[in-house]
Amino acid sequence: MRSVTYSMNVSLDGYIVGPDGDFDWTAPDEEVFRFWIDEIREVGVHLLGRRLYETMLYWETADQDPSLDESMLEWAALWKPLPKVVFSTTLSAVQGNARLAPGGLAEEIERLRAEPGEGDIAIGGATLAAEAAALGLIDEYRAMVYPVLVGGGIPFFPRRGNRVDVELVETRTFSSRFVYLRYRVAR
Repeated sequence: MRSVTYSMNVSLDGYIVGPDGDFDWTAPDEEVFRFWIDEIREVGVHLLGRRLYETMLYWETADQDPSLDESMLEWAALWKPLPKVVFSTTLSAVQGNARLAPGGLAEEIERLRAEPGEGDIAIGGATLAAEAAALGLIDEYRAMVYPVLVGGGIPFFPRRGNRVDVELVETRTFSSRFVYLRYRVAR
């Protein structure tokens, strides 16, 4: 069965976006960017909330940007054809290889897990991930921890009352002091 993964950049104090809505501190160096390129190769479909979808729209046409280096062009070449499912109550249309989710998150994940296919089902966006976590649908949490304290904002982990046991399955420390943590939900 395909795993549902939640991967995001996160500050040391647990936020994916700072209190002012800024996330400029998440700019990866070349080593971390190469890591994300390798990770996206393992994704079969990406589920996104509206805000993350709008942020990532740049990559749908990034290959036309003459200022991009080889790594960024490689990312764009992987991201653009990747199937994406967008969850939004305000958008009426999406671009690129994306479609609006026709129903709820649980139904969409159940449908995707039942389909033949390769690669993980990745979830991006704090609100969407919080909903998936509340429904017990996330199989792995993957955090790229940045050495910064932002003091508040949108948390990586949803604030909820129930306990979730996880087991550490991978760590990696980068020369830039970023640390990658991968946890599998214990079932």
